[in-house]
Amino acid sequence: MGPGGIDTRQASPAPAQPELPMPTPAFAADPRPAPSTARRPWWVRLLGGLMAPWVELKIEPGAPAQYTASLPGPVCYVLEDYGLSNALVLERACREAGLPSPLQPLPGDPLGRKRAYLALSRRNVSTLAPLNTLTGSPPPSAKTHSESLARLLEAHREHPELDVQLVPVSIFVGRAPDKDSGWFSVLFSENWTIVGRFRRLLAIALNGRDTTVRFAPPVSVRGIIEEGLPPERTVRKLSRVLRTHFHRIRAAVIGPDLSTRRLLIDTVLASDSVKEAIADQAARDKSSLADAYKKAHTFAYEIAADYSHPVVRSASFLLTTVWNRIYRGVLVHHLEKFKQDVPGFEVVYVPCHRSHMDYLLLSYLLYTKGIVPPHIVAGVNLNLPIVGTLLRKGGAFFIRRSIRGSMLYSAVLSEYVAHLVAGGYSIEYFTEGGRSRTGRLLQPKGGMISMTVRGFLRQPTRPVLFQPVYIGYEKLMEGNSYLDELTGKAKAKESVWQLLMGIPKVLSSNYGQVVVNFGEPIRLSDMLAQHAPTWDGLPVPEDEKPKWLSDTVDALADKINVNINRAADVNPINLLALSLLSTPKHAMGESDLVELITLSQTLLAQLPYSDRVTVTPHTPEQIIAHGEEINVLTRTRHPLGDVLGVDGDKAVLLTYFRNNVLHLYTAPAWIACCFQHNRRMSRARVLELGRSVYPFLQAELFLPWTTEEFGQRLGDTIDLFVREGLLEWISDEEGGILARNAGQSDEVFRLRTIGHSLQQAFERYYIAISVLAKNGPGTLSSGELESLCHLAAQRLSLLYAPAAPEFFDKSLFRGFIQKMRELRLVWVDANGKLTFDQRLSAWAKDAKVILGRELRHTIEKISPESTRSASPPTGG
Repeated sequence: MGPGGIDTRQASPAPAQPELPMPTPAFAADPRPAPSTARRPWWVRLLGGLMAPWVELKIEPGAPAQYTASLPGPVCYVLEDYGLSNALVLERACREAGLPSPLQPLPGDPLGRKRAYLALSRRNVSTLAPLNTLTGSPPPSAKTHSESLARLLEAHREHPELDVQLVPVSIFVGRAPDKDSGWFSVLFSENWTIVGRFRRLLAIALNGRDTTVRFAPPVSVRGIIEEGLPPERTVRKLSRVLRTHFHRIRAAVIGPDLSTRRLLIDTVLASDSVKEAIADQAARDKSSLADAYKKAHTFAYEIAADYSHPVVRSASFLLTTVWNRIYRGVLVHHLEKFKQDVPGFEVVYVPCHRSHMDYLLLSYLLYTKGIVPPHIVAGVNLNLPIVGTLLRKGGAFFIRRSIRGSMLYSAVLSEYVAHLVAGGYSIEYFTEGGRSRTGRLLQPKGGMISMTVRGFLRQPTRPVLFQPVYIGYEKLMEGNSYLDELTGKAKAKESVWQLLMGIPKVLSSNYGQVVVNFGEPIRLSDMLAQHAPTWDGLPVPEDEKPKWLSDTVDALADKINVNINRAADVNPINLLALSLLSTPKHAMGESDLVELITLSQTLLAQLPYSDRVTVTPHTPEQIIAHGEEINVLTRTRHPLGDVLGVDGDKAVLLTYFRNNVLHLYTAPAWIACCFQHNRRMSRARVLELGRSVYPFLQAELFLPWTTEEFGQRLGDTIDLFVREGLLEWISDEEGGILARNAGQSDEVFRLRTIGHSLQQAFERYYIAISVLAKNGPGTLSSGELESLCHLAAQRLSLLYAPAAPEFFDKSLFRGFIQKMRELRLVWVDANGKLTFDQRLSAWAKDAKVILGRELRHTIEKISPESTRSASPPTGG
């Protein structure tokens, strides 16, 4: 594999070439290419000066000179196509980047052009071909390669001391949006067509200020020659490799060569799987094939995107204004790492889903950073009049929330996704299925992941890369609607009127800062190698479902959520929420709040969760000031010191932002919980209990460690707590006895604060165990247990201080019950009821170490005894 993803390997050994006599050196190989100091030709100075006011360059990567700093030979640039404007842009880019000039000849001039660049094709060939056909003029020669490239390769054969380094350079005019551009400019933006001189001139005049020049790592011509292929085959192979490279870069920057929506739909409907589904539908409905085909056609048009570059470009102008008005800034981290990996891959973006702004933000950022926006899976509820059309032209394709019972719809959707995957279209979808109302990552749904994997398995030609993305907000536009839903109100149905009515409020609000972090990508090939070792790399028919497919999809879905969490951003509101929500009245003195924020930052700095987690650089004082500025905090003046707090609905909404980063503090929170109701405990006991409870925490919070790794992290956290004065060693027995301070000291207050965020998880666990124990084995089904736990948690929240909204969330109880079944703490008998043995009692005994006596007694008292005595309300 050559540098920059350019594959120059030979498939099979070639016959050895006869040894040539050493000629007299005619080419002096420059060991360290340097920028040329020769005076530029007069015509370059003249035309470059005329073009300068119209062109502004963005050079990628930021320091391309690193590629040529230590090369063994001279540099020759390779362009995708010839053109005077390309030559002038390349010369200026090299001059600005400190690279050797492309308009000075290589040593010995092996190209025979007194230049140091070549191109793979000419614009006038495609332009003149139709005219030549009409006039009877002889057609241009059908060349499959560049003559300059052939001459360069021949020079290397004749002169063994020569080693020119080829540097591919991609030039895109009119790629990034410009607030001053209009629809006419869009017509002349970069696309897949090799245009003529006049159209290129207009493109530069209208869009030249958005010109991107992307340098790729060099390729050694000497290394290619040494493969020993025949001359004609060598030049064809190198041309093909370079064309593939340019194709990948162009696809990554402006997207694949888009077919029209109609043609793509026709292709989908003509596939064998859809034809079979149409026939089955006709037989099932006892209708004609024509009627079933019309139904499939309706489904396809309902689903398919209608991507429009002018619409996307125009929308980016509008969104620039919106972001600047409602946000204090949009920060992006780790994008450069992603851009290095993306060429050559079918990319599937899998962000967390917190807001309707997620897909707009991600598509906008990708577009402005030089990456084509993806095709986005959207719920059909968003296919509203006008809005749905705009979203569809922005790349959205709409799917129904449930496709069970409609084999025809499923077949059309699967085939459409398979065509996107095979065609190199990047895709975006939310594995959570819907927006999180609590701030936690929801349990992933595998439907779209399964379609993507099956689409790849049908045509395993283009490798697939899943890109997790974390999106963090400081304030949510949907905050009030989430609050209504969490308190039991039905979800409001989307409508155009609702959207229009909300625009003025949105534009007049301050939503703080947004951070978009790109997580560690996941290659599908790696997941298949791990979970499908028997797959031989050959296509898998649509009607074949390998046994390993389900396990692969489940593992992939879980890893996506783990990698999203490993790219979390900790913003000021997250830190304020962690501290303030730990007190009964959600308020504390300013000095206490400063200390707690400092401790939270110290934990993240000294015990990093991952190298992709980002933390606000602001001081605690700045964080508090920011919270007041965006109306999150309330300050109450007092002679003995100001009190900062949050009350009412704001406190409930603040739990959302605490839950965003809850997973980052799992180890510190666990240790703090151990000392809530115990003044002393051995280190060994803390680690033992931590390893015991970890599988449940891992399933709920998508944690990345193994059980043993979590134990090691607990040990490191204990050492940090001792250094911070939160705990102290009082004995070396049993591996060391740890103790917290007595009474209500500052250290005890900070321990209680750290542990509070995880305390309610153990309360839920104990509720489930208590309900099971009270009803006995073989009494409750999983669904019945889930409903009874939900009722018990609701009642507990009424008896004590109001808990976080997700405290009685059925899905969290469902996950805990499922994990107990996986660990065989409970299992289903022949009647579909859950049964258990004494191990559950042992687990309940361990829970008593964490929970206070009064709380345990209340939970045991309110736990329903049977489904007859506490039937869950319908629609709960």
